[in-house]
Amino acid sequence: MGLVYDVVYRDMASEKDIENKKVSAVHALCFYRDKLVIVYSERKGIWTPPGGGVEDGETAGEATIREIKEEANMKVIKHRFIGFQDIYETDKVVTQTRSVCIVEPYGDFIADPDDGEITEIKLIDPKDYQQYFNWGEIGDRIMQRALELLPTL
Repeated sequence: MGLVYDVVYRDMASEKDIENKKVSAVHALCFYRDKLVIVYSERKGIWTPPGGGVEDGETAGEATIREIKEEANMKVIKHRFIGFQDIYETDKVVTQTRSVCIVEPYGDFIADPDDGEITEIKLIDPKDYQQYFNWGEIGDRIMQRALELLPTL
C-alpha cells in the first residue's frame, strides 16, 4: 500500500491565486463538443484527464496546453483554471492545478509522442467519469466546477 498524504484543494478565480506557488503538475478536464476527453496511461494502467509535469521555465498554463497536445493530440481553444491542490508530502508541499478546457483534435490520435506512456484516448459522457477515474470528494468538486464554468468559456 502506498503512502497517504494530506491534500487541500481550493477553487481559484484566476492565475493570480497561484502566482507565489511553484506548480509542479497540471491536469485538465477537456471537452470536445459535449464529451470529456480522457487518456489511458499504459505504464500506470489508469484512465485520467490529460496532464503532467511542469517543465523548467514553463507556466502552469503553458504546461496545460503542451500536455493536452502531447497526450491527446488536441488543440486548446479555450482554457480556464478552476482550482489547485497542495499535497503535503513528508518533506515538501507539491502544488498542482486543475483546469477546464474546450479542445479540438489536431488529427487522429496515435500515441503520446513524448514518451509513449499514453496509448489511448476516449471521449466519454462527463456523467460517467467515475467509471474511469475517481478522485473522491475533491474530484467530484473539480468536475462540478468544470461543468459550472464550461458554459462561460
